[in-house]
Amino acid sequence: MLEIESKAKVDNLYEIENKLIELNAKFVCEEFHEDLYFNHACRDFSRTDEALRLRKVGDKVFLTYKGPKIDKKTKTREEFEVEVNNFDNMREILKKLNFIEVTTIRKKRRYFKLREYTVCLDEVENLGYFVEIEKKTGEYNPEELLKLLKKLKAKQIITKSYLEMVIEQESG
Repeated sequence: MLEIESKAKVDNLYEIENKLIELNAKFVCEEFHEDLYFNHACRDFSRTDEALRLRKVGDKVFLTYKGPKIDKKTKTREEFEVEVNNFDNMREILKKLNFIEVTTIRKKRRYFKLREYTVCLDEVENLGYFVEIEKKTGEYNPEELLKLLKKLKAKQIITKSYLEMVIEQESG
């Protein structure tokens, strides 16, 4: 399954939310995400453009693998996710398998549904405000997401993940 995703940095989430409402998007929910990213001693995910994430959302926990991005305009990539029932135990399993903790990213995310798209308004700790549009599909067509970002008046399109931005920020 492909996750076609595009993201933009924005100054004001309320303006984006108002534009979503004008487009008849439906508010779904608000969540707080705590994402712990891992690397492996034998395979540097920053070089292979992959990600392994353990995410805590309330009482739920998800382990997600993201493959390399397949284009330069969006963050489209293969994604596989499973729900696990215990954050601490999964973390220990990964550490026992020589996965190395890289960093934790925390964000408040507001979900909206607009036709076949999921639109997320993110407030990311130490990074700022972002709008992210995604569509899970078997068919690759990133142009429609980029058009939707333009309709939302989001101009600063970013192809880096939050992980890449945080690592850049920490090393710079």
